[in-house]
Order: sequence, then structure tokens, then C-alpha cells
Amino acid sequence: MGLRESFEKLFNNHSETREQHWDKQLQTHYFKTTKDKAFHTIETYFRNRSGCDIIATSKEHGEVSINLKGKRKAFIIITVIMVKPFQTAVDFSVTTESTIPFDLGYSHNLIPKLYNELKKELPYIESVK
Repeated sequence: MGLRESFEKLFNNHSETREQHWDKQLQTHYFKTTKDKAFHTIETYFRNRSGCDIIATSKEHGEVSINLKGKRKAFIIITVIMVKPFQTAVDFSVTTESTIPFDLGYSHNLIPKLYNELKKELPYIESVK
């Protein structure tokens, strides 16, 4: 991680995953499941998690929007896309809500924690295709 990445991680209030991310933990994760099962698992997990309010779900688009409450507030969008039969990609977009324009890495560090929770529920394949 270079100086630019360190600065971006700490002095930003938004982080998201993508295929080619400089941080391996924030690369798109793939699971051996169908889109519907992954979507249902994610929806059930966040419904049962305290401090989470599901704002909207769109099964057609494979998106779940969540407000995370607690010490820090965050808005999370989870995107579920089936790339192949029994290979589903899950991406996160996290924006923190605060009075200052940066979160000192909170949004960046939250995504790997969410992926680790998801790995307990679904069979994990890989991060990089």
C-alpha cells in the first residue's frame, strides 16, 4: 500500500469493492451458490443483525440497501450478480455518515468484516477471477 492508498483509505468516507482493487480484501468475492440463495442469505443475515435496517431490496437488480446504526452510522449497498451457474459475485459499497468528511478507514475496514461474516454463511470460491 502506497502513500496515495493510505491517504485514500483514511481520509475518505466511502469505500467499495471491485474486480481490480489495490487492496486484495476489497476485491469482488465469489461464492459457490445461486443468485437467489445468496440474496436470501444476505437479506436474512442483515434482518437478524442488531443495528441494521434494510431500507430497500430489489431482487431483479440483485441489490440490498441497509442503514447500519451503532457507534458509527453507515449506508451499505450490497450487489449480488450471478456470473456463471453456481458462481455468484457479491460487491459492497459503504458510505459513512458523520459531521466530518472522512472516517479514518472505518468504511474500508467494514467491508472485509462483512465478507468474513458472509463466508460463514456461503461457500467461498475466490476473490480474483
